[in-house]
Amino acid sequence: MPCGFISENLAAQVSVSADWNKTVTVSKTTPTLQVVVNPMLRTHSPMHDGTFAALKNLGADFVRYVPWFPYPRLVVPELEPPTKTKTFWDFTEMDSMMADFMKAQEGHSVVINFSTIPAWMFKNDKRVDYPKNPDEVYWHYNQGTELRDTTCKELGDYFARILEWYTKGGFKDELGVYHKSGHYYKIPYWEVLNEPDLEHETTPEQYTKRYDAIVTAMKKVSPNTKFIGISTAFSSSPEFFEYFLNPAHHKKGIPLEGISYHFYATMADTSQTLHEYQYSFFDQAYGFMDKVRYIEGIRKRLAPKVFTCINEIGVILTGNDHKGEIPMEYWNLAGAMYAYLYLEMAKVGIEVAGESQLVGYPTQFPDVSMMNWKNSKPNARYWVLKLLKDNFGPGDKLVETPGAPGFKAALAIQAFNTAKGKKYLLINKRDKEANVQLPKEVVGASMQSVDASVIEQESVPHTLSDSTVNLKPFSVSVVTLK
Repeated sequence: MPCGFISENLAAQVSVSADWNKTVTVSKTTPTLQVVVNPMLRTHSPMHDGTFAALKNLGADFVRYVPWFPYPRLVVPELEPPTKTKTFWDFTEMDSMMADFMKAQEGHSVVINFSTIPAWMFKNDKRVDYPKNPDEVYWHYNQGTELRDTTCKELGDYFARILEWYTKGGFKDELGVYHKSGHYYKIPYWEVLNEPDLEHETTPEQYTKRYDAIVTAMKKVSPNTKFIGISTAFSSSPEFFEYFLNPAHHKKGIPLEGISYHFYATMADTSQTLHEYQYSFFDQAYGFMDKVRYIEGIRKRLAPKVFTCINEIGVILTGNDHKGEIPMEYWNLAGAMYAYLYLEMAKVGIEVAGESQLVGYPTQFPDVSMMNWKNSKPNARYWVLKLLKDNFGPGDKLVETPGAPGFKAALAIQAFNTAKGKKYLLINKRDKEANVQLPKEVVGASMQSVDASVIEQESVPHTLSDSTVNLKPFSVSVVTLK
């Protein structure tokens, strides 16, 4: 058996220790999440209060807020093109959700991404319509590949006006008419568009040109806002990263500040059971981390000062409208996969590890939700994120952890020297219990776990009376020394 790997027989006890004086790397990684706009965030929704209370309770930084295309009236403030005598700006459906989000995030940083380009800005054979009902889902709004204004000035001005609306109290429209908002939010980060490799089938060259136009216009409004680019759905091809990260491909003076990309694990086959998901999910997670390391090589070579946000991390079983009951253990498995990827990203030096997404429900990726849409309670994915966020963050020292299982083992264990104390992060990737022998120094330490024994609530820490730690199936645990 290769060195550093353990077998699937989790009954065998693993013995792990820590060399607190030997730092392997210092973490840059913030654990966080994304909030995707959909009707469940609206004031009249039965999930509204519980969702925003959960977000506020989390207190995370770098939270990504994405008004996304399936609900055009909720995300596009200019649904019709301006005429010679009239414009059609209307933020009515957007403002209450944005206000609730910013209130919940008070004191914590945000990444805003009004990701949807109005359909009328593209060359299409016929008009792209949209539902009159703001809450009606519509998956066909993102039509067209080429902009009608090939200079991209119209595009840049559109996004600059949105930024002005939310940061400067209002803006002048295309006809010079002032629209007052009264909003003066601080927006430290703005992400430019979403998954361009899928939406409008955007090429790296097209995206880079659009990014430059948008950033040029928006920097005039808010010079201190930092911009995040790429935001691809897939990371299999290096073209987007090679092209975008090369400063020679950008207009002079355009800053390259941050990049982002996404990862979702899926079933290998629709006939799989929960027991089999664990192997598919983690196998894909291992492969994704290989891509992360490769992309980091490109970034360091072309734009070493650029930071990285992997800001959609999740699992999708069958698409946007998964049918049937989802077992509670599924959320624990998904949470364990996120915790594992957070740990690996901390080792690599990724700045943001964002779990996707706060609210999903039937028609809107129910299998990706961090909230139970039936009772508005956070599920295990949320509680795993909160456990990580409350215990770990940038500046933590990952120390030598002798005996820790290897890369593809059934357990992942890492010792951290943090500002909040010395800690062990323990992740069980399997649906079997496991015992871990830690040093005697953990006797009297506090241990907190997220596992299937605690349903939709935060677990209560307990004091260890023994140095042998039991890990429940798919558990994520933190041991904090006294």
